[in-house]
Amino acid sequence: MFERFTKDARAVVQGAVALAGTEGAQTVDAGHLLLALLDREASRAAFALAALGAGEWREPARLELGEARRRGGLTRADADALAGLGIDVSEIVARVEETHGVGAMAGDGRWWSGRRASFGREAKGVLEKSLRMALARRDRHIGDEHLLLALTVLPGVAGEVLADHGVTHASVTRVLYGGGEAKAG
Repeated sequence: MFERFTKDARAVVQGAVALAGTEGAQTVDAGHLLLALLDREASRAAFALAALGAGEWREPARLELGEARRRGGLTRADADALAGLGIDVSEIVARVEETHGVGAMAGDGRWWSGRRASFGREAKGVLEKSLRMALARRDRHIGDEHLLLALTVLPGVAGEVLADHGVTHASVTRVLYGGGEAKAG
């Protein structure tokens, strides 16, 4: 499938792998793909993100992704659902970090041998969905815009962060393919 990726999409995937490696993560997740997309310039996804105000929310999004990683990848919706059952995720994170150190639930891979991170289920889902989106649009290649669109429709932290900043499938589609004014939210 990777041979169908454009140069920009390959750069996003390679950037996500590099980010995961920098963190010492065992696996590349959707958050790494989103961060790599946010780092891009002069690509279709970068254009769409800029049009949707990414300059204003890029750093808060990075912090939100880091906080979710610290919660072991749980979305805020997951944490709220657990709170409804009387389970305080913040307290659990604090206890685990007290015993095992900050970032223990993030799987920061301090014990990891330095091998290249593999793609986790979530990241594989984004790659597969981006292929389906490209095929649905009858695009010959998978671009970084397809990765962004996939992130907007799949459940998880990356999609939650995008939605929190008004980046939805509909808004990205409007920016990329027309159909009205491109406003976040």
